[in-house]
Amino acid sequence: MAGRAVRESIQGQPFNDVLNELHAHTFSGSPGESDPFTLAELEREYIAYALALYYQCDHCQVYHGKVIDRLRAAAALADWPWRGEVLKTVLYLRTSKGSVSAPEWAGWQESWRRFAGRIHHRHPGLACAVAYAVGISRADETLMDMAFESLRDRFPDPATLLGVVRDIDRVVVFMKAATSKNRTDPILRRQLGTCGVRV
Repeated sequence: MAGRAVRESIQGQPFNDVLNELHAHTFSGSPGESDPFTLAELEREYIAYALALYYQCDHCQVYHGKVIDRLRAAAALADWPWRGEVLKTVLYLRTSKGSVSAPEWAGWQESWRRFAGRIHHRHPGLACAVAYAVGISRADETLMDMAFESLRDRFPDPATLLGVVRDIDRVVVFMKAATSKNRTDPILRRQLGTCGVRV
């Protein structure tokens, strides 16, 4: 009986082992090793899904979308078209203060607050957490300041606020690496294939 072919990693197994460990520290935790999480796993997965949309990584969108569906089903949460709402959140966050006029930015902020409030009624603080994550990912200080103000109001305890910021930042750091890897692996495989290298 022929064995199933296993595709070799471009980066090598030791690197992938570290990436898998980083994934565990970011989302599920490694018993006895990970810092405690402040945000729930579902919240961290929503942020990851939003970043997958932002970075246009189909693999990450599928993976984190399935995890969110599983977590929502396990918690027996009411139906909510979360995919569409997270997509709209990302679309809002593609605008930056430097790319629009002052009146446009003021209008954007007003519209964003209404939209974030609507999301808040379905999943408290989600739009703000995603905004902070996108702000970190593109080093947008204005967006980070705006989102941090909302986070600070939502989590007035400094230790809790630190935990929330850490959780969001860890997701951003992981997702930036993961989305780059998942988007570029097919290109690298194609390029290497032109030289007869199959991985």
